[in-house]
Amino acid sequence: MTLPIVVAVDGSEPSLRAVDWAADEATVRGLPLRLVYASLWERYEGTQLAADPHKPSEETMAEDIVQVAARRARSRRPDVTVSTEVLAEEPEYALVHESREAVLLVTGTRGRSGLAEALLGSVSLTLAGHAHCPLVVVRGSRDNQAATPVHGRIVLGVGEAGKESAAVRFAYEEAWRRGVPLDAVRAWRTPARETTDHPLMSAEPSRLHEQRAVETLDTALHNLPGDIETHRHTVEGHARSVLVAASHGADLLVLGARRRPRTFGLQLGRVAHGVLHHAACPVVIVPEPV
Repeated sequence: MTLPIVVAVDGSEPSLRAVDWAADEATVRGLPLRLVYASLWERYEGTQLAADPHKPSEETMAEDIVQVAARRARSRRPDVTVSTEVLAEEPEYALVHESREAVLLVTGTRGRSGLAEALLGSVSLTLAGHAHCPLVVVRGSRDNQAATPVHGRIVLGVGEAGKESAAVRFAYEEAWRRGVPLDAVRAWRTPARETTDHPLMSAEPSRLHEQRAVETLDTALHNLPGDIETHRHTVEGHARSVLVAASHGADLLVLGARRRPRTFGLQLGRVAHGVLHHAACPVVIVPEPV
Protein backbone atom coordinates (compact mmCIF):
# COMPACT_ATOMS: atom_id res chain seq x y z
CA MET A 1 0.00 0.00 0.00
CA THR A 2 1.28 3.44 -0.95
CA LEU A 3 1.10 5.78 2.03
CA PRO A 4 -0.09 9.34 1.31
CA ILE A 5 1.00 12.81 2.25
CA VAL A 6 -1.63 13.98 4.76
CA VAL A 7 -2.59 17.64 5.00
CA ALA A 8 -4.54 19.19 7.87
CA VAL A 9 -7.11 21.62 6.44
CA ASP A 10 -9.53 23.94 8.22
CA GLY A 11 -10.45 26.57 5.65
CA SER A 12 -7.82 29.07 6.77
CA GLU A 13 -5.37 30.68 4.34
CA PRO A 14 -2.35 29.05 6.07
CA SER A 15 -3.92 25.61 5.65
CA LEU A 16 -4.58 26.25 1.95
CA ARG A 17 -0.95 27.27 1.51
CA ALA A 18 -0.07 23.96 3.18
CA VAL A 19 -2.22 22.23 0.54
CA ASP A 20 -0.23 24.01 -2.21
CA TRP A 21 3.08 22.91 -0.71
CA ALA A 22 1.90 19.34 -0.17
CA ALA A 23 0.54 19.07 -3.74
CA ASP A 24 3.95 20.09 -5.07
CA GLU A 25 5.67 17.60 -2.77
CA ALA A 26 3.27 14.83 -3.83
CA THR A 27 4.28 15.49 -7.44
CA VAL A 28 7.97 15.29 -6.55
CA ARG A 29 7.50 12.02 -4.66
CA GLY A 30 4.79 10.47 -6.87
CA LEU A 31 2.47 10.03 -3.88
CA PRO A 32 -1.28 10.50 -3.29
CA LEU A 33 -2.57 13.42 -1.23
CA ARG A 34 -5.04 13.02 1.63
CA LEU A 35 -6.82 16.14 2.94
CA VAL A 36 -8.21 15.83 6.47
CA TYR A 37 -10.53 18.13 8.39
CA ALA A 38 -10.98 17.14 12.04
CA SER A 39 -13.25 18.84 14.56
CA LEU A 40 -15.73 18.19 17.31
CA TRP A 41 -18.82 19.85 15.82
CA GLU A 42 -20.06 21.39 19.06
CA ARG A 43 -16.91 23.49 19.33
CA TYR A 44 -17.67 25.54 16.24
CA GLU A 45 -20.12 28.30 15.67
CA GLY A 46 -20.50 29.50 12.12
CA THR A 47 -22.83 30.70 9.46
CA GLN A 48 -24.80 27.90 7.85
CA LEU A 49 -23.47 27.34 4.35
CA ALA A 50 -26.33 25.27 2.96
CA ALA A 51 -29.72 24.15 4.15
CA ASP A 52 -29.73 20.40 4.74
CA PRO A 53 -32.20 18.98 7.28
CA HIS A 54 -30.15 15.79 7.58
CA LYS A 55 -26.84 17.38 8.55
CA PRO A 56 -25.78 19.96 11.14
CA SER A 57 -24.53 23.18 9.57
CA GLU A 58 -21.04 22.54 10.98
CA GLU A 59 -20.81 19.24 9.10
CA THR A 60 -21.90 20.93 5.88
CA MET A 61 -19.20 23.56 6.51
CA ALA A 62 -16.56 20.89 7.05
CA GLU A 63 -17.43 19.10 3.81
CA ASP A 64 -17.28 22.39 1.95
CA ILE A 65 -13.84 23.10 3.45
CA VAL A 66 -12.32 19.81 2.28
CA GLN A 67 -13.87 20.13 -1.17
CA VAL A 68 -12.46 23.64 -1.60
CA ALA A 69 -9.04 22.32 -0.56
CA ALA A 70 -9.36 19.37 -2.95
CA ARG A 71 -10.23 21.64 -5.88
CA ARG A 72 -7.23 23.81 -5.06
CA ALA A 73 -4.89 20.80 -4.98
CA ARG A 74 -6.25 19.35 -8.25
CA SER A 75 -6.05 22.73 -9.94
CA ARG A 76 -2.43 23.15 -8.88
CA ARG A 77 -1.33 19.56 -9.60
CA PRO A 78 -3.82 17.70 -11.84
CA ASP A 79 -1.55 14.64 -11.86
CA VAL A 80 -1.88 14.05 -8.09
CA THR A 81 -4.51 11.66 -6.71
CA VAL A 82 -6.48 13.54 -4.03
CA SER A 83 -8.79 12.11 -1.36
CA THR A 84 -10.62 13.84 1.50
CA GLU A 85 -11.81 12.92 4.97
CA VAL A 86 -13.95 14.69 7.56
CA LEU A 87 -13.45 13.37 11.10
CA ALA A 88 -15.59 14.22 14.12
CA GLU A 89 -12.63 14.13 16.49
CA GLU A 90 -10.28 16.47 18.27
CA PRO A 91 -7.88 17.66 15.56
CA GLU A 92 -4.76 16.92 17.63
CA TYR A 93 -5.86 13.33 18.33
CA ALA A 94 -7.11 12.66 14.80
CA LEU A 95 -4.01 14.03 13.07
CA VAL A 96 -1.58 12.19 15.35
CA HIS A 97 -3.49 9.02 14.45
CA GLU A 98 -3.31 9.93 10.75
CA SER A 99 0.46 10.34 11.05
CA ARG A 100 0.82 6.59 11.72
CA GLU A 101 -0.17 5.88 8.10
CA ALA A 102 1.44 8.82 6.32
CA VAL A 103 4.74 9.59 4.64
CA LEU A 104 4.44 13.22 5.72
CA LEU A 105 1.98 15.23 7.79
CA VAL A 106 1.64 18.84 6.59
CA THR A 107 0.04 21.80 8.40
CA GLY A 108 -0.10 25.55 8.12
CA THR A 109 1.17 27.84 10.82
CA ARG A 110 -2.17 28.94 12.24
CA GLY A 111 -5.81 27.94 12.00
CA ARG A 112 -9.19 29.51 12.60
CA SER A 113 -9.09 29.04 16.35
CA GLY A 114 -9.01 31.71 19.03
CA LEU A 115 -5.24 31.34 19.09
CA ALA A 116 -4.93 32.71 15.57
CA GLU A 117 -2.89 35.65 16.82
CA ALA A 118 -0.16 33.28 18.02
CA LEU A 119 2.96 32.81 15.93
CA LEU A 120 2.28 29.07 15.71
CA GLY A 121 -1.15 27.50 16.16
CA SER A 122 -1.78 25.11 19.03
CA VAL A 123 -2.59 22.18 16.73
CA SER A 124 0.65 22.53 14.75
CA LEU A 125 2.69 22.85 17.95
CA THR A 126 1.05 19.75 19.45
CA LEU A 127 1.68 17.76 16.28
CA ALA A 128 5.32 18.84 16.28
CA GLY A 129 5.69 17.01 19.59
CA HIS A 130 3.64 13.91 18.83
CA ALA A 131 3.51 13.03 15.12
CA HIS A 132 4.79 9.58 14.16
CA CYS A 133 6.03 10.67 10.74
CA PRO A 134 7.91 13.82 9.69
CA LEU A 135 5.80 16.93 10.23
CA VAL A 136 6.05 19.86 7.82
CA VAL A 137 4.89 23.25 9.10
CA VAL A 138 4.54 25.53 6.09
CA ARG A 139 5.96 28.89 7.05
CA GLY A 140 7.40 31.76 5.06
CA SER A 141 6.23 33.77 2.08
CA ARG A 142 3.85 32.68 -0.65
CA ASP A 143 6.61 31.53 -2.98
CA ASN A 144 7.26 28.30 -1.08
CA GLN A 145 7.04 25.37 -3.48
CA ALA A 146 8.44 21.87 -3.72
CA ALA A 147 8.45 20.94 -7.40
CA THR A 148 10.23 24.04 -8.69
CA PRO A 149 12.87 25.18 -6.18
CA VAL A 150 12.56 28.88 -5.51
CA HIS A 151 15.73 29.43 -3.53
CA GLY A 152 17.54 26.23 -4.45
CA ARG A 153 18.80 24.97 -1.10
CA ILE A 154 17.76 22.65 1.73
CA VAL A 155 19.03 23.53 5.22
CA LEU A 156 19.73 20.84 7.82
CA GLY A 157 20.19 21.78 11.47
CA VAL A 158 22.73 19.36 12.99
CA GLY A 159 22.25 18.78 16.71
CA GLU A 160 24.48 17.70 19.56
CA ALA A 161 24.45 13.99 18.75
CA GLY A 162 26.65 14.49 15.73
CA LYS A 163 25.76 11.22 14.02
CA GLU A 164 23.82 10.15 10.98
CA SER A 165 20.14 10.35 11.77
CA ALA A 166 16.65 10.22 10.27
CA ALA A 167 16.79 14.02 9.87
CA VAL A 168 20.07 13.80 7.95
CA ARG A 169 18.65 11.16 5.62
CA PHE A 170 15.44 13.13 5.14
CA ALA A 171 17.32 16.31 4.26
CA TYR A 172 19.59 14.46 1.85
CA GLU A 173 16.65 12.80 0.08
CA GLU A 174 14.80 16.11 -0.26
CA ALA A 175 17.87 17.78 -1.76
CA TRP A 176 18.41 14.83 -4.12
CA ARG A 177 14.78 14.80 -5.32
CA ARG A 178 14.81 18.53 -6.01
CA GLY A 179 18.31 18.61 -7.46
CA VAL A 180 19.50 21.33 -5.07
CA PRO A 181 22.43 21.66 -2.63
CA LEU A 182 22.20 20.63 1.03
CA ASP A 183 23.46 23.16 3.58
CA ALA A 184 24.29 21.47 6.89
CA VAL A 185 24.53 23.97 9.75
CA ARG A 186 26.01 23.50 13.21
CA ALA A 187 25.86 26.39 15.68
CA TRP A 188 28.46 26.67 18.42
CA ARG A 189 29.24 28.96 21.34
CA THR A 190 32.01 29.38 23.88
CA PRO A 191 30.57 29.12 27.40
CA ALA A 192 30.96 32.35 29.38
CA ARG A 193 33.00 30.62 32.09
CA GLU A 194 35.68 29.75 29.53
CA THR A 195 36.24 33.27 28.25
CA THR A 196 39.22 35.33 29.31
CA ASP A 197 40.36 38.91 28.93
CA HIS A 198 43.89 37.90 27.94
CA PRO A 199 44.26 38.67 24.21
CA LEU A 200 46.48 35.64 23.53
CA MET A 201 44.33 33.14 25.42
CA SER A 202 40.86 34.33 24.54
CA ALA A 203 40.95 32.71 21.08
CA GLU A 204 41.85 29.24 22.34
CA PRO A 205 38.48 28.21 23.86
CA SER A 206 36.68 29.54 20.78
CA ARG A 207 38.93 27.58 18.45
CA LEU A 208 38.29 24.36 20.37
CA HIS A 209 34.51 24.78 20.34
CA GLU A 210 34.51 25.60 16.64
CA GLN A 211 36.62 22.52 15.95
CA ARG A 212 34.14 20.36 17.86
CA ALA A 213 31.37 21.81 15.69
CA VAL A 214 33.32 20.88 12.56
CA GLU A 215 33.81 17.34 13.88
CA THR A 216 30.10 17.07 14.72
CA LEU A 217 29.20 18.02 11.14
CA ASP A 218 31.72 15.57 9.70
CA THR A 219 30.33 12.73 11.80
CA ALA A 220 26.71 13.52 10.93
CA LEU A 221 27.38 13.62 7.19
CA HIS A 222 30.01 10.90 7.02
CA ASN A 223 27.88 8.25 5.27
CA LEU A 224 25.97 10.48 2.87
CA PRO A 225 26.36 9.61 -0.83
CA GLY A 226 28.41 12.06 -2.82
CA ASP A 227 25.78 12.59 -5.53
CA ILE A 228 24.56 15.97 -4.29
CA GLU A 229 26.35 19.21 -3.55
CA THR A 230 26.82 19.53 0.22
CA HIS A 231 27.95 22.62 2.10
CA ARG A 232 29.03 22.54 5.76
CA HIS A 233 28.66 25.62 7.94
CA THR A 234 29.78 26.18 11.54
CA VAL A 235 28.35 29.42 12.89
CA GLU A 236 29.01 31.04 16.25
CA GLY A 237 25.81 32.01 18.04
CA HIS A 238 22.59 30.72 19.61
CA ALA A 239 21.35 27.72 17.62
CA ARG A 240 17.84 29.15 17.34
CA SER A 241 19.06 32.46 15.91
CA VAL A 242 21.56 30.75 13.61
CA LEU A 243 18.92 28.42 12.13
CA VAL A 244 16.29 31.14 11.75
CA ALA A 245 18.87 33.23 9.88
CA ALA A 246 19.72 30.21 7.68
CA SER A 247 16.02 29.75 6.85
CA HIS A 248 16.03 32.99 4.87
CA GLY A 249 16.69 32.02 1.30
CA ALA A 250 15.98 28.31 1.91
CA ASP A 251 13.24 26.07 0.49
CA LEU A 252 13.12 23.85 3.57
CA LEU A 253 14.67 23.66 7.05
CA VAL A 254 15.03 20.16 8.54
CA LEU A 255 15.41 19.37 12.26
CA GLY A 256 15.41 16.12 14.19
CA ALA A 257 13.57 15.44 17.46
CA ARG A 258 14.03 12.45 19.76
CA ARG A 259 11.35 10.63 21.71
CA ARG A 260 11.57 10.84 25.47
CA PRO A 261 12.08 7.45 27.18
CA ARG A 262 8.86 6.08 28.71
CA THR A 263 6.84 9.12 27.69
CA PHE A 264 4.59 10.03 24.80
CA GLY A 265 5.93 12.62 22.45
CA LEU A 266 9.14 14.09 21.14
CA GLN A 267 11.82 15.97 22.96
CA LEU A 268 11.33 19.42 21.47
CA GLY A 269 13.70 21.89 23.06
CA ARG A 270 13.86 25.66 22.92
CA VAL A 271 15.69 25.56 19.60
CA ALA A 272 12.95 23.62 17.79
CA HIS A 273 10.22 25.74 19.39
CA GLY A 274 11.97 28.95 18.38
CA VAL A 275 12.53 27.78 14.82
CA LEU A 276 8.90 26.66 14.45
CA HIS A 277 7.75 30.10 15.57
CA HIS A 278 10.13 32.26 13.56
CA ALA A 279 11.57 30.45 10.51
CA ALA A 280 11.21 32.12 7.12
CA CYS A 281 10.59 28.86 5.23
CA PRO A 282 8.75 25.55 5.77
CA VAL A 283 10.15 23.56 8.70
CA VAL A 284 10.31 19.75 8.96
CA ILE A 285 10.45 18.03 12.35
CA VAL A 286 11.73 14.48 11.81
CA PRO A 287 11.19 11.91 14.61
CA GLU A 288 14.43 10.25 15.62
CA PRO A 289 14.57 6.71 17.04
CA VAL A 290 15.86 6.35 20.59
